[in-house]
Amino acid sequence: MQQTIANKIMKVDPRDAKLAMANMYVAFIALLVGGLAGLLQVLVRSGQFKLPWGIGYYQVLTVHGVLLGLILTTFFIMGFQVAAISRTVGPLTDGQRKIGWLGFWLMTLGTVAASIMVLLNEATVLYTFYAPLQAHWIFYLGLTLVVVGSWLLCVPQFMRYAQWRKEHKGETSPLLAFMVVVNNLLWVVATLGVAIEVLFMLLPWSLGLIERVDVLLTRTLFWYFGHALVYFWLLPAYMAWYTIVPKIIGAKIFSDALARLAFMLFLIFSVPVGIHHQLTEPGIDGLWKFIQVVLTFFVIVPSLLTAFSMFATFELRGRELGRKGLLGWFKALPWKDSRFLLPFIGMVAFIPGGAGGIVNASHQMNQLVHNTIWITGHFHLTVATTVVLTFFGVAFWLIPHLTGRVLTKKLNFLGIVVGILWATGMFIMSSAMHIVGLLSGAPRRSEYSEYGGAAQATEWISYQIAQAVGGTILFIAIILITYLVIQLAFFAPKGEQDFPLAELSPGAEKTPAILENFKVWGVILVALIIFAYTVPIIDIIQNAPPGSKGFNNLW
Repeated sequence: MQQTIANKIMKVDPRDAKLAMANMYVAFIALLVGGLAGLLQVLVRSGQFKLPWGIGYYQVLTVHGVLLGLILTTFFIMGFQVAAISRTVGPLTDGQRKIGWLGFWLMTLGTVAASIMVLLNEATVLYTFYAPLQAHWIFYLGLTLVVVGSWLLCVPQFMRYAQWRKEHKGETSPLLAFMVVVNNLLWVVATLGVAIEVLFMLLPWSLGLIERVDVLLTRTLFWYFGHALVYFWLLPAYMAWYTIVPKIIGAKIFSDALARLAFMLFLIFSVPVGIHHQLTEPGIDGLWKFIQVVLTFFVIVPSLLTAFSMFATFELRGRELGRKGLLGWFKALPWKDSRFLLPFIGMVAFIPGGAGGIVNASHQMNQLVHNTIWITGHFHLTVATTVVLTFFGVAFWLIPHLTGRVLTKKLNFLGIVVGILWATGMFIMSSAMHIVGLLSGAPRRSEYSEYGGAAQATEWISYQIAQAVGGTILFIAIILITYLVIQLAFFAPKGEQDFPLAELSPGAEKTPAILENFKVWGVILVALIIFAYTVPIIDIIQNAPPGSKGFNNLW
């Protein structure tokens, strides 16, 4: 029923499309600049290149991490979600749209401010901006504006969904709109941690209003946000996998209830797990590290539900087309459609990426790889392959849909080339990172010139050159995707590009009402956060060094 209602709205409202595209433009500018910084990084690490004009290695590292990890992802996700809400539950009202535009401009202003500080070498504090590294106060203010702006962009999405629920009492909401709301809830809850860190600690510290901050507390607040951020990246990719990819291959959604359950499980288990990034840090009791590691492993459940649902969808579609045997469905998939191929490559990459995540969250195995470049390789498998390739696949139909153009055969072919280049470059680069990190303990953030000892440097050099080769291939793909985005936004033939949205399989079970009861899941989420973080944060504050007792610096 809900899918039939949603499909009556076949297009994103043109006014909402402008807001969505504004976010897309900033996202792909961030991809180009951040990708260039990444290329410079791997070239420097190879030992065969030196940065010109006095540019520091850690400057480009910070640019790469912030622009790609925070700016590209947040702007793309917000643009996609605004379009998804408009497509499924109807256009935003004029008032809601104004709030969205205000949020967009605050995010853009914050991005520009933070970027300028990094380029001026006033905020070379890396992606995690760990204290005691200190940035210019404008950098922290810029990040604050990005977060607040994103909250404002979430507001009209919440409001329009609530309006639909009020107008359709007793009906199950469209699946894609429901997923957007879950992801926005996750984002708002997660960013509370980094907002507290920046507003009450790092920003006053950089302004000289307080003398020092509790480093462990700032890191704990960051990772309260930092791990949930991974799922804020992943869930929009899952949205495309559950609701868009089935339509592209001619299938139907396998199970609405299973999809909603997976998203609710991601919501409640993605936030109270950040301490597993701090397993090597003193000052946090081992019991609470163990508890959060256990909670981390619960996230495997919705990941496996998603894998089952997707491959069940592929198999059922293959059976419909007459394919037989265990893997007969594989040949039936539309491999020449870039809208499918890139997300599928992303799905496959998440298998080793997820396995690496289990290693990172396991205490004994984490000791071996912690702060080695293995961790960097892991991130490049998850967000930089699984998420980014899915985003590219979404962009190939979403951008022309929003701009009134079409994805031509030529542009579709170039999209396939992008996917192959990206998968190849990332396989080479990420594999080298994993291997040298695991076997030799190559450091995560150091440039070539800082390696300790000639013998060690010689051992690592071939892997660093491999990273440079992979990074170069990836930057070629970035140039090509930039060309594609420009074509799809401004020069492709005008026409009607559909917003592919799958219908629910007729044989699917009815969705239980509990899966849309946000009050119940919200209570569970808050209870888990209180349980997982109250005692560790109290311990950190009570046992802080003299003159650095957490928030006491503020008064």
